Amino acid sequence: MRRNSSNESRRIITRNVLVYTLLVIVSIIWLVPFFYLVMQSLTSAYNPSVIIPALPTEDNINAGKVVFSFDNYITLFAGMMNKTSGERELVYDFKVWYLNTLIIAAISSIIETVLVLGTSYAFSRLRFKARKPLMKLILVLGMFPGFLSMIIIYFILKLIGMEGNIFSLIFIYVAGSAMQYYIAKGFFDTIPKSLDEAAMIDGANKNTIFFKVIMPLSKPIVVYTFLITFTAPWGDFMMASFLAAGDSTAWTVAVGLRTMITTLTDQQKYFPVFCAGGVVTSIPIMILFFWLQKYYVEGITGGAVKG
Repeated sequence: MRRNSSNESRRIITRNVLVYTLLVIVSIIWLVPFFYLVMQSLTSAYNPSVIIPALPTEDNINAGKVVFSFDNYITLFAGMMNKTSGERELVYDFKVWYLNTLIIAAISSIIETVLVLGTSYAFSRLRFKARKPLMKLILVLGMFPGFLSMIIIYFILKLIGMEGNIFSLIFIYVAGSAMQYYIAKGFFDTIPKSLDEAAMIDGANKNTIFFKVIMPLSKPIVVYTFLITFTAPWGDFMMASFLAAGDSTAWTVAVGLRTMITTLTDQQKYFPVFCAGGVVTSIPIMILFFWLQKYYVEGITGGAVKG
């Protein structure tokens, strides 16, 4: 009996060691590109063979080594140095791109969260004739990639005079937000319907039940929905580059950084500046995920049920 127990313990330990070893290896693989991005953003000059820059001592600088420097972040926000005058020249305005992206992501995420939660509550709690046909229709429409409709979307926006500005992107992101109801509906399905019935006995209507009963219990799915709807516009490149082409004042950070690194004549020289832009762009997303990680996990696991 003891031998069987000992063998079972060894198998469990061996399995855990293998699993955690695999997870550590995968984590390192995922972290290496981001570590390289951060290190390149802190270099005094681009050198692909140098992963970790040297300390900015006088000897290292005189020897021409690549050292730690924050000049790339200064260049990113203040502009690039003009070779003839020696003064900083604002070739591309990263601050405008960053503000555009923040406005688009913030407004879109708030409106989308309201629409997604409202749609999810309706499909989860209400029973009407068109309920299942609508759910099937949305499921079928969601199978088509969004870029297939970009051309017709552009011409529709052009007809109403909304092409080439940040509000057109907000309009596009919000328009199809209700199709993302699946996870939120699954979460609402886990909330006992007896709470609704008890509230109705006390005289509450559907709106009161939604705001006073369901929402206080749904903080995880609210946070999850907000994070998903915030990160999608923040990192979107395809739709943003298509609708804001030609007008640099309407670019997001994804479009602006890509255009900057592809149009500058000395791409290698300004590659660290590009990396600095990538680091600055990722900071809000990292803060949100670390801050709201607990609710994010609860939301996605709570919503992963069959509705």
